[in-house]
Amino acid sequence: MKFFSPAKLNLFFRVLNKRSDGYHEIASLYQAIDCGDDLIFKSHHEDLLTCSDPDLPCDLNNLVLRALCLFRQSFSCPSVHIHLEKRIPQQAGLGGGSSNAATTLYALNQFAGSPATDAQLISLASQIGSDVPFFFSSGTAYCTGRGEIMKPASINPISGWLAKPAFGLSTPSVYRETRVDELKEIDPMSCLASFQTTNPLYRNDLELAAMRIEPRLLTFKELLSSSGFHTVSMTGSGSAFFCLGQPDIPIRCLIPFRSCLRNDSSWYSSFL
Repeated sequence: MKFFSPAKLNLFFRVLNKRSDGYHEIASLYQAIDCGDDLIFKSHHEDLLTCSDPDLPCDLNNLVLRALCLFRQSFSCPSVHIHLEKRIPQQAGLGGGSSNAATTLYALNQFAGSPATDAQLISLASQIGSDVPFFFSSGTAYCTGRGEIMKPASINPISGWLAKPAFGLSTPSVYRETRVDELKEIDPMSCLASFQTTNPLYRNDLELAAMRIEPRLLTFKELLSSSGFHTVSMTGSGSAFFCLGQPDIPIRCLIPFRSCLRNDSSWYSSFL
């Protein structure tokens, strides 16, 4: 069986405060897109993970295997060989690892005869990472808490371009560098409401910290902003940006994307 594992964008990202548990309270509008990875599941005599990217670990540092181990703690499942065709870049803010984990939970449930409900899969997902539950949403969700509390949202379809520089960024490092007191106090509900108008408010509170850690990121954004796009915004903790509009000059690193929903043929339904 083959499953598509979509990337996500943070159309806006507000950091509200730092919590007593060390995490940050956030509010963000998440959107799944049609760029992503493929995971292929086959019966095997033992559990095995392989990957098309030789730089990606295939041990318990990979969220795919963590999801497999977590699923087995609650449900019976045959041994599987999982092959990950990796296209979502690492350290990009596109949620690749989280999506792979969620897709693994979904696929294992199919492989095992659907013993788990969606609610049970979401509960397992929340134990893996803050972004993982989103990938059980309809494809658009307003997420709060650490990102694990989600409410369905509906916006007009979007399409554009992804751009990632040659370097990545560590999510924990970006959060450590984030200074809540320097951020503009914008009501996240106002941000959300703006997506029902013709003037959506695209912004990312993590950009300032990301650019302090990696000044080349500012240069990269300035290049994109001067290329004819009407919107250039970092997604997640970076280092990728999504760009809306059309560029006036050719830029090699651009990848086209469009928003997708869970009932689209491109998401979770490419079974073989």
